[in-house]
Amino acid sequence: MVDGVLVIDKPSGPTSHSVVVQVRKLLQTKTGHLGTLDPAATGVLPLVLGRATRLARFMQMAEKEYVATIRLGRSTDTYDGQGRIVSEKSIPKITPERISQLLRQFQGEVSQIPPMFSAVKVDGERLYRAARRGETRDRPNRMVTIFRIDLLDRRLESLDLRIHCSSGTYIRTLAHDIGEILGCGAYLEKLRRTKSGEFDLSQAVRVEELGDSWDRALIPIDELLTHLPSMEIDADSVEAILHGNPLQGQDSASKSAYYRMMRGGVLLAVGKLEGALIQPKVVLRSR
Repeated sequence: MVDGVLVIDKPSGPTSHSVVVQVRKLLQTKTGHLGTLDPAATGVLPLVLGRATRLARFMQMAEKEYVATIRLGRSTDTYDGQGRIVSEKSIPKITPERISQLLRQFQGEVSQIPPMFSAVKVDGERLYRAARRGETRDRPNRMVTIFRIDLLDRRLESLDLRIHCSSGTYIRTLAHDIGEILGCGAYLEKLRRTKSGEFDLSQAVRVEELGDSWDRALIPIDELLTHLPSMEIDADSVEAILHGNPLQGQDSASKSAYYRMMRGGVLLAVGKLEGALIQPKVVLRSR
């Protein structure tokens, strides 16, 4: 069985699901992703394989980093370049100081309303299904965190931005909201994800490059979850861990709720701190 993570450099066009299906067929193993990219978006799409699919919940909520091009002067119904233009206005004169002030407004904890063309469910239905019928739904605000926005380039009709944000942030909504504040409208013209949690473009490969050498790009399961603190399991406790029995918590300065339970560089399990004990929640090795 193939166990680990492949970081795919997704091209523009295919859905994240279609990339998962391609890799699943190629490697003949259970495959999932750690957060979708819109079809037009490119970049880092980490895929979990085999036993690593059981670790997905510990990686899905990781922070993300993007490079985005925001097109000014037009708004679309999808908030990106794939949609129908719903308004077109002249672009006001925007000074460097105004741009800096604008970007500062979006740093920190911000409230976003998901686009109608999104997979968010309202009253049990995906919003994009209602949007395709020409309907609009009241969407609940969601709080996200944008840790940093850097201006990379400024052209007459567009802004290039680097965005470091929490999971769940809609960059399309950010583009739309920037246009609303400027009064000229805007949409997301290009989006490339450069980082997702512990994975970045330096590890990414294209699906067509995998072939018979996919193992060179595979990140082994024992090297995952590096954002969690590790605890070394002594030889006498290995059997207890593999049977799902808790261990006494170790003295540690870490305040993490979860720990990598390791033995000689091998990831045995992921445990959760419960009172004074660490309870294995996902056991990865055979008894």
